[in-house]
Amino acid sequence: MDSRLVPDRLPTRPEIAVFVSGVTSMGLEILAGRILAPEFGNSIYTWGGIIGVFLAALSLGYHRGGKRAASNASHSRLVGVFLVTALYVAGVVLFGDLVVQSTDVFPLPSQFASLPAITILFGPPTYLLGYVSPYAAELAGGDVGATAGHVYAVGTVGSIVGAFATTYVLVPTLSVPQIGLVLGLSAVAAAAAVGAPDLRGHSGLRVGVVTVALVAAAAVGGVGPGVTGDTVYGTQTAYQELRVVDRDDTRTLYLDGQPHSAMDREDPTRHVFEYTRYFHAPLLFTDDVDRVLFVGGGGFTGPRIFHERYPNVTVDVVELDPAVVDAADEYFGVPDSPRMNVHVGGGRQYLAETNRTYDVIVLDAYRKDTVPFQLTTVEFMRLAAERLDDDGVLLANIISAPTGPASEFYRAEYKTMERVFPRVYSFPTAGGPVVQNIEVVATKDETLLTREQLQARNEKRDIGIDLSADLRSYRRDEPTDDVPVLRDDRAPVDSLLDGMVGQRYVRTRANESGAVNATPTN
Repeated sequence: MDSRLVPDRLPTRPEIAVFVSGVTSMGLEILAGRILAPEFGNSIYTWGGIIGVFLAALSLGYHRGGKRAASNASHSRLVGVFLVTALYVAGVVLFGDLVVQSTDVFPLPSQFASLPAITILFGPPTYLLGYVSPYAAELAGGDVGATAGHVYAVGTVGSIVGAFATTYVLVPTLSVPQIGLVLGLSAVAAAAAVGAPDLRGHSGLRVGVVTVALVAAAAVGGVGPGVTGDTVYGTQTAYQELRVVDRDDTRTLYLDGQPHSAMDREDPTRHVFEYTRYFHAPLLFTDDVDRVLFVGGGGFTGPRIFHERYPNVTVDVVELDPAVVDAADEYFGVPDSPRMNVHVGGGRQYLAETNRTYDVIVLDAYRKDTVPFQLTTVEFMRLAAERLDDDGVLLANIISAPTGPASEFYRAEYKTMERVFPRVYSFPTAGGPVVQNIEVVATKDETLLTREQLQARNEKRDIGIDLSADLRSYRRDEPTDDVPVLRDDRAPVDSLLDGMVGQRYVRTRANESGAVNATPTN
C-alpha cells in the first residue's frame, strides 16, 4: 500500500472528542428543524430561533468550559460531558413532541413562539458540547495558538460532516427517533473512545446505562398526543416527515404532522375535504377544458378525481418531493394512464421550462405555516398567466382567514393576483373569520361574473358535481390597502402568516350533496 495514503498517526483522544462534538451539535441542529416543524413550521423565524439558540448555547459552553479547563480539564470529565449529552438526547427523543406541544402556554408574539421549545430541548446538550473544545485544547497541550487553531479546525470539520451526513443520509432514511439514536450513540462512542483505557468498572457501567437509555427511548419513539388512526406507512423525506394513516374508511396523508390529502378507501373519487370540491369551479369560468395542471400533488386527490370524472381531460401534476409521489402511487392509487403525467420538481421551474399551455392551473402547494414564497409573487403569477390559454383560469388553494388579523396573507395574495389577472374571485370554505381553506380564482377574461351568473352556469353545465351550495361563499373586491404586493425581491410571507400562529385551522369535510362538517385542527 502507498505509504502516502496511511495517516502519520492515529487521532488523539482530544481530536476525537472535538470531531464528534462538531458532528453531534450540527446533527442536533438539523434534527431540531424536524422536531419543531409539525408545530411551528419551517419559517424563517423557526430556523432563525434554532440557529440563534444553538450559537448562544455553544458560546456559553465555550466561555464556561474555557474558564474551567485550566483547573479541572481531564479525560474523565470529557467522558462525563458526552454521556450527559447523550442522556439528554434520549430525553429529547422521548419527550420532544410533548415539550413542543406544551410550550404554547408562554405568552409570546408568534414569531418567538418556538424559542421556549428550542431552548428547553436543545440548549442544554449544545451548552455541554461547548465544553468539549476548550477541554480538548487544554488536554492537547503544546503552543496555545497552534493548539487552539487545530482544535477548532477539527471541530469545524466535524460540523461539516455532521451537516452533510444528517442532511443527505440520516434524514432521508431514518425516523426522528432513529436519528436521535444515531446522534446520541455518536456521543456515547466518543465517551468510550476518550475513556478507553479506563472503561472497566464504574465508567463502563455508565456507558452501558446511557446506551440502554438511548435504545429504549428510540424504541418507544416519543410520548404525548399524536395522530389518531393506524399508520400504514411513515418516513422522513428530504423535505418533511410523511405518514399515511387509516382511520375508519378514510386514508389521510400527513406532512409534518398536518393532514394534507384524504381519500375515501371505499369511494376514491369522493371528496373528503370541502375545499377539493372547488377544484371543479374553474369549469364554470371557462369552456372546453382539456388540459389541467396541478402544482402540488400530495395524495393526488384532485388529479385523480379530474382524471376519473372527465375522460377528455389530460392531467399534469408537478410535485417537489419524490417520496410524496411514491407514497401517493403506493397508497392512494395514482392512475397509470397516458392522461395522467407526473413531473417531479418545483412548480415554478416546471412552468418556466415547459412550452405547454393549460386551460386550468390548480395551485395546491401552500400550507398553513409553510408557504413557498416563490409561488406567491407577482412574477410567478405572470409566469402562470403566460402558461394559461387566453380563457384560462388559475385556482389557488390558500390557507388563511378571510377577515381579521389572520387574513393578511390571503389579502396580500389576492392583491398580487389582481396585478396580473383582470378578474379575481374568492370562496372561503368554512365561513366566519377563522383560518380555513380559501379558494381564489383568477381569470384572464375581463368579463365580470356575478354569483347569480355562476349559479346559472352550475345549473346548465354538466361538470359532474353540484356546486350550488359552495358558490354561496362568493367574494370579490377584498380590502387590500394595508397589505403589500408580493414580489421576488420582497415577499414577507413569514410575517404575513404571523397572525395565524396559534389560531385554530378549520378544515371542512364534505359529501357530494354539498353539506359540510367542520373539522378544527390546531
